Amino acid sequence: MCGILEYMTLYDDAGGFDALLALCRRWHDLCLADPVAAHPFSHPGQHPQHDERLAAYLAEALGGPPLYTAGYGDESLVQRMHAGNGEHHELDEICLRLFDRALEDTAVPAHAAARISRYFRTATEAMGRYSASRGLVPAGLPLNRA
Repeated sequence: MCGILEYMTLYDDAGGFDALLALCRRWHDLCLADPVAAHPFSHPGQHPQHDERLAAYLAEALGGPPLYTAGYGDESLVQRMHAGNGEHHELDEICLRLFDRALEDTAVPAHAAARISRYFRTATEAMGRYSASRGLVPAGLPLNRA
């Protein structure tokens, strides 16, 4: 390495895109199987590539390539997709618990899983900022990074 240290991102620690896509798919399946969490994952209009888009978002947020902003949109778009649904603390907690289970089920290394879990909780809580209306979301928000 010629004395140069390689910098490993959380994206790298998690196992890269394939690991994140497996995580998103497992989380989606767990949510669909839960009577409370199923609602937002089974409503009409659910994007057919939800898992791929979420994996692209997580990849970028965790220090990987700019897959989300290069192909799908920006943070303002993400916030608007989730805004205007009122507060739903019980649903959030169930989904966060299922996300942690998906982290375990997909064998994301424990040191990375703990950091990803904390990031995902923070990102989920940040979405509550715009729970009253999509119109509250400003344009040009920077991606919510870990």
